[in-house]
This record gives sequence, C-alpha cells and structure tokens, in this order.
Amino acid sequence: MYPNDFYYSKDHEWLKVDGESATVGITDFAQKQLGDVVYVELPQPGVQLEVHQSFGVIESVKAVSDIYSPISGEVVETNEELNDSPELVNEDPHDKGWIVRIKVKNETELENLMSASEYEKYLEGLED
Repeated sequence: MYPNDFYYSKDHEWLKVDGESATVGITDFAQKQLGDVVYVELPQPGVQLEVHQSFGVIESVKAVSDIYSPISGEVVETNEELNDSPELVNEDPHDKGWIVRIKVKNETELENLMSASEYEKYLEGLED
C-alpha cells in the first residue's frame, strides 16, 4: 500500500529522494484521518526548513493540521496545483498530491525515517 522507495515520518509525511532533492507529501493514512481536504497552505520557495519544522497547513472538513518537514533543507518548489485542487491530496496522496520539493541539506537525517514496512508496523501500533 505504501511505496517502498519512500521514507516515512511518525508525523505521517512521506519523502521520496531524487538526487539532491526530495519530494514531500502526507501519507494515505494521514489524508484518510483528515477527511476531505479543502485548502493547503504552501511555503514560499527559498524557505529554509529544519527537521520537524512546520512549513504549511492542511485544512479539511474535520480539522486543520500542520505539515512538518521530515528533513532539513530548502524549499525549491511547491505543488501549485493544490491551490485550485486541494482534493489531489485525498485522491492521490503519494503522487499528484505532493506538497513541496526540498533540496536535501543532510542525507544522514534519512536514517531517522522509516521504510514502508516499518511505517506499516508503526500504524498497526497506533490501532492498538
């Protein structure tokens, strides 16, 4: 269910590394918990992020939630499609619903994130 080539955080963000940059979004689990997404607040390109720093907000019919950076780096691109179609986060959270692309500052931080199988086990623990 969760792509094997992604990294996952306990805050339910995913990260896919591509060279020196990484794409970040929220997981399928997170979007299901939120319900219908109606608005996504995106950061400006050039913003410097630290691990676990809030960089935006997702608003749904149920709640408003911060989005946290799974790694340190610089925002190099945002998914502008979300301005007109925030529902992409619900429809395709691991692809078209991506939120930002970050230039990775410190690759060793990836060691603190989970693999797909580790994330799925983490979710099982939340259900207990």
